[in-house]
Amino acid sequence: VGFIVSLGYRNPHLDPFAEMQRWKQHPVIRELLTGGERISYGARAVNKGGLTSLPKLTFPGGVLVGCEAGFLNPAKIKGSHTALKSGMLAAEAIFAALAQDGAAADAELARYEERVRGSWVWDELHRGRNFSAGLAKLGLYLGGALALVEQNLLGGRAPWTLHNRVEDHARLREAADAPRPKYPRPDGVVAFDRSSSVFLSSTAHEEDQPCHLVLADPGLPIAVNLPRYDEPAQRYCPAGVYEVVTDSRGAARFRINATNCVHCKTCDLKDPARNITWVPPEGGGGPRYSGM
Repeated sequence: VGFIVSLGYRNPHLDPFAEMQRWKQHPVIRELLTGGERISYGARAVNKGGLTSLPKLTFPGGVLVGCEAGFLNPAKIKGSHTALKSGMLAAEAIFAALAQDGAAADAELARYEERVRGSWVWDELHRGRNFSAGLAKLGLYLGGALALVEQNLLGGRAPWTLHNRVEDHARLREAADAPRPKYPRPDGVVAFDRSSSVFLSSTAHEEDQPCHLVLADPGLPIAVNLPRYDEPAQRYCPAGVYEVVTDSRGAARFRINATNCVHCKTCDLKDPARNITWVPPEGGGGPRYSGM
């Protein structure tokens, strides 16, 4: 079962993990899941910006393919086929570059972007280019209506292109101005708690390594994010890595449980101050996804 929450949400009290657990308790969904067994858990930030969010696809000595570039089709929430095709196009460009030397090889590698633009990958992404931007700019109902018209009536051939120029981390409202969602308690049948879910991801890290979640300003979570946004890292992290705890004197402290991290990179994207940077941990630690 997969569930996607746009990181462009505005309410700092929203909890994406809890949203999924609430969704599973809807009578229609519960009927489908009852009797099943939870065997694994994982989370990942999905770069679903589409065509208008694609970066430059080449750099000296390398190319970007698949989800690294953002080739997911946001209208279909599918990207395996475009990832495979982009990999094939990259292989063709690399093979051609290996037959050249120096500047000629660099020029041949740079043609990878031309190959992508000339393929069905570009055509498919072009047809769904307004999906994410439409939802971000117009909201769920108007954006959804626009997507319905564009995808089902116009076949993705709309004469306009929408752009979403506001980054997800900049969309949060002040906590005092946002309502607190009420989430039902996990029932242990179809909805579960965060800790036991993270256990099923088989996440493991060496305990004695430096923290791979780096704070540019260690004091900012308590000094700024907590009073302004009720420190949303406590909720947007699907693995319970970040906590605000109080010491024996009653002072708040920001705690990072780095060994829980499933490397989804949500914190790198959604922290309102862009204060958190994810870096690769030592020794290849992280989740061990066996059935996902």
